[in-house]
Amino acid sequence: MQHCFKMTTVNQPLVLPPSITSKTIRVKDLDVHFLQALPSSHSSSPTTQQPLIILLHGFPELAYSWRKVMVSLSEGGYNVVAPDQRGYGRTTMLNSSGVPIESIGFNDDLTPFRIFNLVTDIVLLVEAMNYRSVAAVVGHDFGSLVAGYCALIRPDLFRSVVMMSAPFPGAPPFQHSSENKQSSLAWPTVMKQLAELDTPRKHYTMYFSSADANADMLQPPQGLRNFLSDFFYAKSADWPKNAPHPLPDASASQLTTLPHYYIMLLEQTMPMAVRNAANEGTRPLQEWLSDEDLSFYASEYSRTGFQGGLNWYRCMMDTKWNMDLQIFTGKRVTVPAMFLSGSKDWGVYQSPGALERLKEYVCQSMDEEDVVLLPNAGHWVQQEQPEAVVSRLLGFLEKVSKT
Repeated sequence: MQHCFKMTTVNQPLVLPPSITSKTIRVKDLDVHFLQALPSSHSSSPTTQQPLIILLHGFPELAYSWRKVMVSLSEGGYNVVAPDQRGYGRTTMLNSSGVPIESIGFNDDLTPFRIFNLVTDIVLLVEAMNYRSVAAVVGHDFGSLVAGYCALIRPDLFRSVVMMSAPFPGAPPFQHSSENKQSSLAWPTVMKQLAELDTPRKHYTMYFSSADANADMLQPPQGLRNFLSDFFYAKSADWPKNAPHPLPDASASQLTTLPHYYIMLLEQTMPMAVRNAANEGTRPLQEWLSDEDLSFYASEYSRTGFQGGLNWYRCMMDTKWNMDLQIFTGKRVTVPAMFLSGSKDWGVYQSPGALERLKEYVCQSMDEEDVVLLPNAGHWVQQEQPEAVVSRLLGFLEKVSKT
């Protein structure tokens, strides 16, 4: 069954540190909601434009996911901005008449959600804020892909890039290249092989692209709040079975090494997959994700649903939505680049060889010291280990500023 969920008036109060403000700005066909932290010195010289850092969240997250690092980054002398990206949170899509679109459904046109358009959103946000350069664009999870393309396509605008948890693969090859023929044959073949295993499986991106995923996650058996708790827990350093390591190849037999939240049982929903993980370990989630934080995530997603974010996955999975990126094939990220993740994050290795390709080919300027896996952190690294993340980011930016 396909569902369409209304984007209704915001009721849940946004509780933030005093130094973080919540704002909205019109950008093309969006009213973009963003969080902003300015250095304390800004109050004494409000006309001075501080260097800009853009923070891009992933799924199922929000601008709110950066709350623990924004103030400390701003005290490094930066204007720190974290938007709710298209289809998420309090950012509202507008129709051609400028009227807010009240719902995002599975049958909607996917054109606005293609990756090239997500990059355009960020470029226009920077322009709307009257900036002509960005000190760093930092992306986590799916936000890493957007950040990577920002740096690849507009190195004149984005002066450095930090990709977190998900290695950026670079631009796709042209349709008729030998590289594309190999990759286009491999992916459907692996999906078929997964489904034909003795214990049939499926890739999570296949599930996220399905018509049922939104309703499954919005109305799960354990309830929305508990599902989000299970999801955050399963991919964190708290789950004792997260012991990631490189895989030799992307064969079905190797991919089954990945946890069930990546390679799911064929008939499983995501709430079922992460509930199983939650039942297998202890739950010290409150050490880094408070009950109030969890309630905020649940309130926001109960209001918007997940379909906006899921539409990103649908565009990623269907090559017709990425053909405009093929013009950049072979182009490297030339600005200084960093990869930052948790040592217990399977996201680093879910695509075999991706991290090595990022270091050796995709990025022209990524030093060995700029590939960092933080101990005792899982997938939600900026929430699990915020102090360490801030330290690494500021260190990288200081190094970049001297080059």
